[in-house]
Amino acid sequence: MTLLHGYWRSSAAYRLRIALNLKGIAYDQLSVNLKDGRQREAAHKALHPQGFVPVLNIDGEQLIQSPAILEYLEETRPEPALLPGSAAERSRLRAYAAVIGCDIHPVQNLRILQYLRKELGQDADAVTAWCQRWISDGLAALEKMAQADDRGGPYLWGGAPTMADVYLVPQMYNARRFGVEMDAFATIVAADAAARAHPAFEAARPENQPDAPEDGH
Repeated sequence: MTLLHGYWRSSAAYRLRIALNLKGIAYDQLSVNLKDGRQREAAHKALHPQGFVPVLNIDGEQLIQSPAILEYLEETRPEPALLPGSAAERSRLRAYAAVIGCDIHPVQNLRILQYLRKELGQDADAVTAWCQRWISDGLAALEKMAQADDRGGPYLWGGAPTMADVYLVPQMYNARRFGVEMDAFATIVAADAAARAHPAFEAARPENQPDAPEDGH
């Protein structure tokens, strides 16, 4: 049995749901409620020493860290390819993923925002401004990369979903959530819209998960 330990609004878990769906891997989900602090409990830390989600149980293995898990899925289930093309093209795709996974997402995830509120005493407006600043900076770079590569769409890397879209869609979800102005990002906005229309992405949408609250918060 493939089991995903995650949370409905976790960007990292969202990535894995998309990839699992694209590759046709059936899985069950176990919710780890981040708002209630379940990720910090001993039982979960026994699975993930950092107290993060996701954790994926698959093929008798217990895997952590979404970038590493996504690479595992690509190596063990190479079709459909999320990292297609030449070595140089795969490097470019990994760079798209890294802009989001290394430079945007970490500074606006829950533990950072909680620290800003609780330890540094920042109010809601300041926290929102923080998120908007770093998301906007990262998306501006991603937009320039997409324009320079000019893959022709409709997805971020051409005619089929790739690892770039797996990372893009959850980050665009967060950008909308924090009210980021999108007018300057026409290329990635179009790619995000195309990907969200794909059944694998729709099924992975946070609001479609079994642990999503009815009020959406």
